[in-house]
Amino acid sequence: MVQAETNQTYYYGTGKRKTSIARVRLYLDDGGPILVNGKPMDEYFNWAPWQKTINESFRVSDTVNKFRVVVKVAGGGVNSQAEAIRHGIARALVVFDPELKTGLRRAGLITRDARIKESKKYGLKRARRAPQYTKR
Repeated sequence: MVQAETNQTYYYGTGKRKTSIARVRLYLDDGGPILVNGKPMDEYFNWAPWQKTINESFRVSDTVNKFRVVVKVAGGGVNSQAEAIRHGIARALVVFDPELKTGLRRAGLITRDARIKESKKYGLKRARRAPQYTKR
């Protein structure tokens, strides 16, 4: 729990997925909007499955419409950013109430998904794709 300059208490969590990093703040209000980089979530993530992914942490912990969420997210693609936000919200909820951790862990929302793109190797076209072999 941290005090902001405006004396509003918030709970902070950092979420990561692939190359996306989300910095999430949960303000204990009566269900304000979710702001992502200054825009409403419906405008930033205009596809319903992405919005469902973001709200998953709240559904699992039964804290829907309890928080106003402010998120700053950078890097990666849209799906990766949505999953990073979900991870950050789950971590911030654990800061808010440590007893929520077991339910969130059981749903797989606390664990950081460490799968990232494999780096390119020299002499190859991609990470593992070798140049085409020519017999003659």
